[in-house]
Amino acid sequence: MMKKIIFGICSLFVAFTSANAQENLTYQKPSREILELVDYEKAPGVMMDDKKEYMVFTWQNTYKTLDDLNQEELQLGGLRINPVTNIASAMTYFNNLKVRKTTGQNPVQVQGLPSKPRIANLRWSPDDKKLAFTNTTDIAVELWVLDVATATATRLSSKPLNANPGRPFIWYSDSRSLLVHTISTNRPALTDSKKSIPTGPIISTSDGSKAQNRTYPDMLKNKTDEANFETLVTSELYRIGLDGTETLFKGKAMYSDVSFSPDGNYLLVTTIQKPFSYIVPFNRFPSKSVVYDLAGKEIKLVNEVPLSEVLSKGFMAVRKGKRNMNWRSDKPAGLYYAEALDDGNPETKVEYRDAVYQWEAPFAGEPTLLAKTTDRFAGIIWGNETTAVMFDNWYDTRNTRTYLINPSDPAQLPKVISNRNSQDIYSDPGDFETRKNSYSREVLLLEKDNAYLVGAGYTKDGQFPFIDEFNVKALKTNRIYQSAYTGKMERIMSILDVKKGEVLVQVQSKSEYPNYYLRNLKKKISLIPLTQFPNPFESIKNVEKSLIKYQRKDGVELSGTLYLPVGYDKAKKEKLPLLIWAYPTEYKDKNSAGQTAVNANEFTFPGYGSFIYWVTKGYVVLDDAAFPIVGEGKTEPNDSFISQLVANAEAAIDAVDALGYIDRKRVAVGGHSYGAFMTANLLTHSNLFACGIARSGAYNRTLTPFGFQREQRNYWEATDVYNTMSPFMNAEKVKTPILLVHGEADNNPGTFTLQTERYFQALKGLGAPARMVLLPKEAHSYVAKENILHLLWEQDQFFEKYLKNKR
Repeated sequence: MMKKIIFGICSLFVAFTSANAQENLTYQKPSREILELVDYEKAPGVMMDDKKEYMVFTWQNTYKTLDDLNQEELQLGGLRINPVTNIASAMTYFNNLKVRKTTGQNPVQVQGLPSKPRIANLRWSPDDKKLAFTNTTDIAVELWVLDVATATATRLSSKPLNANPGRPFIWYSDSRSLLVHTISTNRPALTDSKKSIPTGPIISTSDGSKAQNRTYPDMLKNKTDEANFETLVTSELYRIGLDGTETLFKGKAMYSDVSFSPDGNYLLVTTIQKPFSYIVPFNRFPSKSVVYDLAGKEIKLVNEVPLSEVLSKGFMAVRKGKRNMNWRSDKPAGLYYAEALDDGNPETKVEYRDAVYQWEAPFAGEPTLLAKTTDRFAGIIWGNETTAVMFDNWYDTRNTRTYLINPSDPAQLPKVISNRNSQDIYSDPGDFETRKNSYSREVLLLEKDNAYLVGAGYTKDGQFPFIDEFNVKALKTNRIYQSAYTGKMERIMSILDVKKGEVLVQVQSKSEYPNYYLRNLKKKISLIPLTQFPNPFESIKNVEKSLIKYQRKDGVELSGTLYLPVGYDKAKKEKLPLLIWAYPTEYKDKNSAGQTAVNANEFTFPGYGSFIYWVTKGYVVLDDAAFPIVGEGKTEPNDSFISQLVANAEAAIDAVDALGYIDRKRVAVGGHSYGAFMTANLLTHSNLFACGIARSGAYNRTLTPFGFQREQRNYWEATDVYNTMSPFMNAEKVKTPILLVHGEADNNPGTFTLQTERYFQALKGLGAPARMVLLPKEAHSYVAKENILHLLWEQDQFFEKYLKNKR
């Protein structure tokens, strides 16, 4: 349905369990201490060309406004579209661009930008000399190009673009023209579903096949939606040159994906087909993939995919037939794809789950087998004719493998070079570094017989990022760099030049904003700074911050980042209220569950997604507290979800209490999404907390009957688990004050706004102390400044009443 809300005096819907059912409250702002942290200017983002010669700085507003959210919107097939401008209604825009040589000083303002720019979809040309982008006006999406060397932007075409299905353009390999999705000529007018008169009822049928789909948001609902969806995703493809020439390449169709072969001589075009579905999003609608030459002549129909409403159960279930089809990045024109050998059913026992095939242009012959994977195919990084790296994984065991393969000789069996638990971050060998080849495609960075791995470097003693040299012949690694920082945090962004030893890194500390530097691994010289972004949060730069480690009763290692209030006297150890912010994570073994990816030297960046603001108000904060839920062997993590949840909370409170900083009778817990679900359950099943804040959560698991979060079983297979884990089913146990917050337009699968509304109704009906706040126009994450400020005010008032001044 099309929606547009006009705000006069902005107000929120607030409900609470008092004599009055609703409280009509205009937007409020938090206290001065919090407001000073909220009102800051966001540092620019940084883009670099592949040669790292130029840096493009992108600015955006720190927050959106309600006016940004107050636009016409259609919710169709899993998309949220502005039907006037023809781009995603939730798109975040840049409002300015500047350019600087990497080794230069001050950025140069880009000239020629549109007035009031709303920039998105930035993409480098293959030769790295241009940067194409879109600008969204009040009525259309425009195509613009930035000449990087001259820092000049120009509008390229008057044709309005269609960005509804996704990125609306790609570069030709010559860097002199782009293939652009434009609004189709003579496009039909949209129909208002509220005003259209149905010609009959809406009927759906089941033929007996199991279709255990999750609860997707924004699905098509009727024939009017179908017609509007087809209208909005239909485009024409035009070749638009930098000289302004415009040539129709292909006529009207529902184009979902378009990509050139690496040599630029072929085009793989995927179009959405009918019939549409009312229960799955558009990426599971039928589709057809065809290869064309540059004249638009059809070379080969390479794939046809039927409607995918019916899949086997489980996260590793996939559809039958060709999938993950794409171009080989190391060859002029060759496709590859995977196909399930178990019919896509994880419960089928087979030696190999997937087969991977390659198919050479002009596709006259049959595809040839490249390799088979033990578990589900998870991608390939191409290197050259004889070297590529292939991956598979299996969620149930958390296993992931890395293979070295020889694409020129499929008879050679893949060599397993890594076989590990994906959640065991201490054993993570890192990610293979890539570079652009002569086709401007990402391939393995290979120097003689060596590839290169860049790792995050998590260990039991801290985080120490590294670079390893991996010999593809000997299958051995040699560490060529490891960060030695203990008082700062380093991130290795990319290897710029292996021979020279030049690496792009980002360095930060608790009080130093993340900035970019050049590090030379071969010369013993100081880091060369590339950016100098200041700390926008001066009032908390000296706040006490540390990583604490502690144990759960069953021996599982836990951790969290502890903040002491500004000016706290550790000698006096005044007993203060504690705020815990957390998010549960499922594991299959205790060892992985006990590892930590927290680095206490990370820059202290307060945001609405945590409680850090309250260090300015006299609260102790335990942020990102570990809440693992472990299920080893055949036991599923959720079989003991509640007991483990409470054990995690007890351990966290005990650990901070043992340090002597808190009054354990004044502890609050909070979380967002699954963290909100956690919060509601802790208030239901324990007496550990004085109050809790649950934001955008799901509380009735019968409304997500075919799985939620990482639960693969359906409601009828694990009825007791679903019921026990549902706070709604146990609402009569809640006696602790709870603040429920939800975006009015939540688009996250499973966390529909209805979840909070019905849970609040249950709590109110049963006499629990609860308050519900619905934030206008917000989706699952909150973005409008007015809503964020009011949210912080609500939380602050709630803490003052139920925690800080608790008697």
